[in-house]
Amino acid sequence: MRLPTRLTAELSSLIDQLPGCRLLLDAEYRIVAANPAYSGCCGMHNSRDAVGRYCYEVSHGYDAPCDKRGESCPLQTARASGRIERCVHVHHTTEGPEHVEVEITPLRDDEGTITLYMERIDKLSAPRRADTFVGRDPAFLRTLESIKRVAPTDTSVLLLGETGTGKEVMARTVHELSHRADKPFVVVDCAGLAETLFESELFGHERGAFTGAASRKPGLVESAAGGTLFIDELGDIPLSLQVKLLRVLETGLFRRVGGTDMQRTDFRLVAATHRNLRELVDAGTFRPDLYYRISTFPITVPPLRERPADILLLAESLLRRLNAATTGPTPAARRALQRYRYPGNVRELRNVIERASILAESGAIDVRHLPESLVTDDTAMTQDVEAAERAGSTLAMAERAALRAAARRHTGSRRELAQALGLSERTLYRKLRDLEPAR
Repeated sequence: MRLPTRLTAELSSLIDQLPGCRLLLDAEYRIVAANPAYSGCCGMHNSRDAVGRYCYEVSHGYDAPCDKRGESCPLQTARASGRIERCVHVHHTTEGPEHVEVEITPLRDDEGTITLYMERIDKLSAPRRADTFVGRDPAFLRTLESIKRVAPTDTSVLLLGETGTGKEVMARTVHELSHRADKPFVVVDCAGLAETLFESELFGHERGAFTGAASRKPGLVESAAGGTLFIDELGDIPLSLQVKLLRVLETGLFRRVGGTDMQRTDFRLVAATHRNLRELVDAGTFRPDLYYRISTFPITVPPLRERPADILLLAESLLRRLNAATTGPTPAARRALQRYRYPGNVRELRNVIERASILAESGAIDVRHLPESLVTDDTAMTQDVEAAERAGSTLAMAERAALRAAARRHTGSRRELAQALGLSERTLYRKLRDLEPAR
């Protein structure tokens, strides 16, 4: 839709007065107007240069709309729903790729027909954490969307996920995108605290409260006043102290060890755990009232094996942060890195990349520089698939080869293997039984 020059000028003048990064789009994804702030969001010297071009071309470098490239498209969903729609995308900016939230608002004429779309772009990565956000896999982007929703509020956040998935990074992001960002971010590592010291660390103590208490010491709930208290591995908090934590969450009041006066604090709680708190409640080792208090907004941080599209992106980012002299992984090493399941998640990948960069020195990272367990898994899968191909494999033969490789790699229970493969336990049992003659 071509708009009259005068109308285009009026629209440009209108959005120039709006805060933040704004642009107007027609139904064909073409940019009709863009305010000056858009230049910083799209990596252009002058935002006016974007007018007349397609939004997906400018923001992503694509030659087709986002939904044609495997990503969600808020304009498409807004056109279908007629309502405001949002999603998280990775945009090209003046500082490189950056995660942003895109909000699309349909604009209607006097007859109620949608004629244009207002797009607002908010940077999701807090400035100090920009380099930690690496990934464009849909599972990862959904997590970032949830973070963006809850961060501006004071609602308690519960981060769920396996060890090594980056829950502390997400907790810091909640803090830095909140109105408490200029206040303290205080970490309580429950797994690293002895039960005898836990109460003193959390609530502080008065002088003489116990042997060695030579002076008054403020606790972590006091140090976090005005900011965010991040309790890591919440499931490890002793049952005897859970009621005291609940009290300070409910009332903001606490008492130092050895003290008689009530103290007041105000903090936003972000908690994390790799354990199933619901099961701990059922087992009687976690208070149900505390569970319901802290689980207002649960967010699952996906394991790396559920983010396959991000493995090589993370590897490249880690190499940059290490300032490694290596030229990067070879094609064979890239395949091995992508096929491994990473039980230790991003933390394990970081260790793998750091070790490999040291061994490779200034050359390329090859499979010989990767841990033996990772290469063995990759070699076993490759050999199985190649053997099936040499035999003129049918689809069923290829499936059996892949299943043998998955069963060889897996170290958990059959139920966990079935879940990982997206099968019922009964179906997995039947398929494994059918493999017997082929062995």
